[in-house]
Amino acid sequence: MPTINLRQARKTYPGASSDAVPALNLEIADGEFMCLLGPSGCGKTTTLRMVAGLENLSGGTLEIGGRVVDCPDQAVFIPPEKRELGLVFQSYALWPHLTIARNVDFGLRLRKMPAAEREARVTEVMVALGIDKYRDRYPSQLSGGQQQRVALARMLAVSPGVLLLDEPLSNLDARLRLEMRAELKRIHADFGTTIMFVTHDQWEAMTLATTIAVMNEGTLQQMGTPDDIYERPANRFVAEFVGAPPINLMELTGDMTPLARFARGFLGQALPEVSGVASVGIRPEALRILTGTAPLPEGQFSVPGVVTGVLPTGGSWIIELQAAGQTMFMTTHVAPDLAQGAQVTVVMRPSALHLFDGAGQRLVAADRLLGRVAA
Repeated sequence: MPTINLRQARKTYPGASSDAVPALNLEIADGEFMCLLGPSGCGKTTTLRMVAGLENLSGGTLEIGGRVVDCPDQAVFIPPEKRELGLVFQSYALWPHLTIARNVDFGLRLRKMPAAEREARVTEVMVALGIDKYRDRYPSQLSGGQQQRVALARMLAVSPGVLLLDEPLSNLDARLRLEMRAELKRIHADFGTTIMFVTHDQWEAMTLATTIAVMNEGTLQQMGTPDDIYERPANRFVAEFVGAPPINLMELTGDMTPLARFARGFLGQALPEVSGVASVGIRPEALRILTGTAPLPEGQFSVPGVVTGVLPTGGSWIIELQAAGQTMFMTTHVAPDLAQGAQVTVVMRPSALHLFDGAGQRLVAADRLLGRVAA
């Protein structure tokens, strides 16, 4: 399967005041499941469309499998149909007048594959996706999840080197989305296809991808494994965008809350060699609460708090707290024996802190001192 390389890739639309994608450097390795993650309008779909050949690059170079397929400076542009790519969009785009089997073999017919070989390939893919029993039905007779499998089967049947997926699960209900995520993981494992998947759903990216590329305003913010993105966000944008409930942040500049002043004092004592800390974050699951006279765990620090809400989410709970003048959220998988208004002690583990400078960039030098990485 080919590797995809975008080098200084730029896309500018006529009349636009700024580039949709200013200068993107991105590599998707052979056999990788890459998720482009970001808010609406961040440039992720534009990037996918440039790879597909549905949008021309305004500058830079795009290589697929070592072959330059788009480079304005070299006057090179290989059309979509010659890039050996498969595309699946949010809309299934199935032919309503053709049976499921005919939909799946549509691309093979265009390639004039012999009938016997075509039938064998269609059966193989449909069996793999669990839709062979629907081969004589029409799209209108299938559920949304089944139609999505047909759209995937149609693409996989032609053995594309790269599979491009543009938010293909957004039209499905929660249960079908979960089933299709598992299906996509299995497809990737079974077929070894290089996959580029566009989504704004962070949990979709976290559960599917081998690598996530977080984008904002056309710029790549961070690329790494799901664990890297969540545990070591490169900047405040990534930290705030990934995670639900979102990360708790304490601003250490300007009009600080009592909690922020406490955090600054703690960091001044614990990390005197680290300077330039402008904000501190801690994930909701990293918070702990103590009630009554329970002792504070060694090496951790605490502030008094008040429970302002207990929100069940089915299997887990979100606890809203007022801690030293600031609203914070924590999560737990153990049913909390807490009532609104309860006085508690909010405990934080130093190694769970994320430190950012005034530009919102992660202070990587602090990670080792905080015990976030091995010494």
